[in-house]
Parts: sequence; C-alpha cells; structure tokens
Amino acid sequence: MASTLKNGLLSGLSVTWALSKIIFPITVIVMMLRYTPVFPIFISWLEPFMSFLGLPGEAAVPLVLGNLLNLYAGIGAIISFDLTVKEVFILAIMLSFSHNLIIESAVAAKVGVNFWIIMAVRVFLAIFAAVLINIFWQGGGEMAQYGLISNEGPTPEGWLDISLSAVQTAFLSILQLAAIVIPLMIGIQWMRDKKWLDWMSNKLAPMTKVIGVEKNASMTLVAGLTIGLAYGAGLMIQAVKEDGVSKKDMYLVLIFLVTCHAVIEDTLVFIPLGIPVWPLLLIRLVSAILLTALVAYIWNRIEKNKELEAEREDVPT
Repeated sequence: MASTLKNGLLSGLSVTWALSKIIFPITVIVMMLRYTPVFPIFISWLEPFMSFLGLPGEAAVPLVLGNLLNLYAGIGAIISFDLTVKEVFILAIMLSFSHNLIIESAVAAKVGVNFWIIMAVRVFLAIFAAVLINIFWQGGGEMAQYGLISNEGPTPEGWLDISLSAVQTAFLSILQLAAIVIPLMIGIQWMRDKKWLDWMSNKLAPMTKVIGVEKNASMTLVAGLTIGLAYGAGLMIQAVKEDGVSKKDMYLVLIFLVTCHAVIEDTLVFIPLGIPVWPLLLIRLVSAILLTALVAYIWNRIEKNKELEAEREDVPT
C-alpha cells in the first residue's frame, strides 16, 4: 500500500506539474490579452457563430485552445472570463467531446481508424450538443463561481494590477487542479496494482454487445475509458495487436471512446468551474452508446446487404 501511495503521489505531482506548465501561462496570457485592443477585434469576428451556440464571442478563446492543445488549456482560458453557469456548461460539454483534437485523432489513426472520421465525429457532437443545450436549457443564468477564484471585485487598473490579478487567478487554478489530480492518480495507481483494469475488462466484456462489438475489444474500451486516448495509446495499440480486434470493432470502439473517454478525470476537472458534472457525464455516456450502436446497426445492415448481393451473383441463372 505504501508503494502504491508513493507511486500514485509522484505520478499525481508529475501530472500536476505538466498541466501547470500549460494552464498557468495560458491563464496569465489570456487574462492580460483581455485588456489589449487586439482582443475585441478577434471577438467581433467570431461573435456571430458563437451566439449560434449560446456563447459570447470571447468563449471562442477556450474552444480554440482546448481543441488545438488540450482540455486543461481550455479550462485555463475559461477561468479568465466572467461567464454564466450555462455558458460554462456548454463550453464544458463541447470541450469534453472535442478537446486535443489533433493529438487524440492521430492516436486513433495509429490504431487504424481514419483521422478525418474521428475529427468530424467529435466536432459534430460538440456543436450539436451545444445547440441542443442552448435551445432546451432555460436555466443557468447566474454567474459561474470558479471555486477559490472570485469574479467579484474592482476591475484592475494599470498593467501591474492586471499582471498580479492574472498570476493570482492562475495560481489558484493550479491549487484546485492539484486537489483533484493527485487523489485521482493515486486511485488509478491503486487500480493498476490491484489488477482492477483486468477485472474491469472481464466485467465489461458482456456489455460490448450493446455497442455492437466483440468481447476481445473490452480491454481497449477499459484503457480509453479510464486512462484516456492520449495517455492510454500504448495500452490500446497493444490490446489491438494481442487481442486481434477487427477493423470494424476498432472503428466502433474508437467512435465510442472519442465521445466518452477518460470519464473520471475529464469529469472531475470541471468541478472547480461550478457546473453540474453528473449531467456532463451522462450526456457523454448516453451519446457514446447511442452513436456507436447506430453506427454498428448501419454497418451490419450494409454488410448483410453485400452478402445477399454476393449470394445472388453466385446463384446460376
């Protein structure tokens, strides 16, 4: 147990440090850019599209950073703005579907799934979910409270005040992140040491029928669900080689995982943003199951039609 705690703590500190190097500078830079003439121009260009999603123009910043870099870069930008709970929730669900697009889609391509298909699925889900939430959720109009970070107080005057305010916000966001990431990594280390990942794989095997894939894809599902696409890439690639997962099942698994991966980490990191996280998790999980089951159904119908056509061609006239 001491070894597990030590390794988990070291892993948590390492991850926190790695993420801090992303979140801290981005938070500071974005907060300072808010007070420059360049920022309003950038916002005005994107405002029409952002309003379609139920977001202010400035929300484009966390979306761009989250998609091009990673989820934590997007969060670092979110806490730099005064947004409502509904706006933060829309950003959270969009970034849950489409963060770290380039790297994670490249991982999918490495496993054998088309890069552009994965990109298209994730972007479509992000936009579709945002539009639905904007239309049907009438609440969330109150200002979001970012944990230890307060939106209240006088507007900073002068670049010294602006810089100090930006550094303070960035520092508090790192503290909150560490409070989530370190226990999370200790828990994951414990799961590894206790062979719970293998146990989860065995338990998940019967459930693969729901999304239309074979049991041998269960380890790949577990890797993506618990560790994530980028972190679990090696384990996923190894599982594909050793378990003999078919191309069809790999496509279905990856469609499921790009919709709903790293469910524990990607859900918990949004807690400091002051939004309801259970709906966030349920939306991702339900979307993943429905989308994957739909694709599996269509794929099976196409295969069956091809088989019928082949049988007709083989029948002598």
